[in-house]
Amino acid sequence: MQTTIDLLPGGLKIVQNPDLYRFTSDSVLLSKFARAKAHDEIADFCAGSGIVGLHFYALHGGDSLTFVELQEELARLCEESVALSGLEHISTVLNQSVQSLDSSYAGKFSLVLCNPPYERAGFENKDEKKAICRKELTLTFSELAKAASRALKYGGRFAFCHRADRLAELICTLKGENLEPKRLAFVAGREGDKPYLLLMEAVKGGKEGMEILPTLVNKEN
Repeated sequence: MQTTIDLLPGGLKIVQNPDLYRFTSDSVLLSKFARAKAHDEIADFCAGSGIVGLHFYALHGGDSLTFVELQEELARLCEESVALSGLEHISTVLNQSVQSLDSSYAGKFSLVLCNPPYERAGFENKDEKKAICRKELTLTFSELAKAASRALKYGGRFAFCHRADRLAELICTLKGENLEPKRLAFVAGREGDKPYLLLMEAVKGGKEGMEILPTLVNKEN
């Protein structure tokens, strides 16, 4: 059963199907964390039904939106979200893996957003469609970082969320793809709790030096 949710500001809408995957507060935190620049050309990797890219656009605008989603049913929901929001004229929905983006997308984007699958593949999950969204079954962070670096212009930003306890691995992987970590915020469920999530922005070809922001408290977790 599909549901449609109004996104404010701008009256944009997101279509979801709880039998596939419903977006979480992580996506909203990411879209608020990511920095906007004038005339951004935005890519939303692992887009699902489009929540991160659409919410970022609702907050900041942008010149173009490209959504990349592997699962066909979710890509169709993303197309519906784009149509209901009246953004077909600036949007493209690609039903494919981020690893398979062709050379026409190399160096195209000023901003890549991603709420990726960040649980390591392991125990069996009976719901494969939801497992693909949550676990590294079809996309590892190394593959994601490589794809983001390839798709970004020099000086472009890669903003994503991930597990806080994988910070060291994430930084090493980013640096290996010429993506320099520049901003970091941890997220905890309650004041004083150990962070469970991080939000990070890396810049392609950026200089060393990272800003550590105050820990966010996400009571919706």
